[in-house]
Amino acid sequence: MVDAFSNKLCPCCSGKVFEQCCRPFLSGKKAPKTVKQLMRSRYTAYFLGGCGQYLFATWHPETRKGESPGSLSMKTVDWRGLEILLCKQQGDEGIVEFKAHFIDQEGNAAVHHEYSHFLRIKGLWYYVQPVKPQVAANGQATGQQTPGAAAE
Repeated sequence: MVDAFSNKLCPCCSGKVFEQCCRPFLSGKKAPKTVKQLMRSRYTAYFLGGCGQYLFATWHPETRKGESPGSLSMKTVDWRGLEILLCKQQGDEGIVEFKAHFIDQEGNAAVHHEYSHFLRIKGLWYYVQPVKPQVAANGQATGQQTPGAAAE
C-alpha cells in the first residue's frame, strides 16, 4: 500500500507529495522533528495500514496498553482526511488538536476529534495519550490540556 502513494499527495492532507512528506518517517529514514510531523505521519500510518511497527515505536511505552506492532498494523477504519486544528510545542512537550474523518461501519461520514499529548525523549517525539482541553468561562478551549483525560 505504501508504494501506491509514492508519487501521489500524502494521505495526511499536508498538500505535499508522500515521498517528501510522511514516507521518510514511515520508512525510518528520518525522525519527525515536530509534533505536527509526528501527528501527520501517525495518521498516515493508520490510513495506509501495515505500519504497526512505526505506530508502536512512536507511542510512549507507558501508555501503549498492551498494543503490539501486529495489532496496530491492521487497517480497521476507512480514514478519509486529517485536519490539524491546533498545534502547540514548547520544549519537550506538545499538544495537537485534530479531526480525523472516516467512514463508519454503517457507511456514514464520521469524525474523530482529539487533543493529543506528545513528549520528546532523547530527541525523539512520542504520542502519549488523548487529553481533555481546559475550557475558559466563555466556553472556548484555552489550548491548555489536562493530561490523562480523554477528549470528546
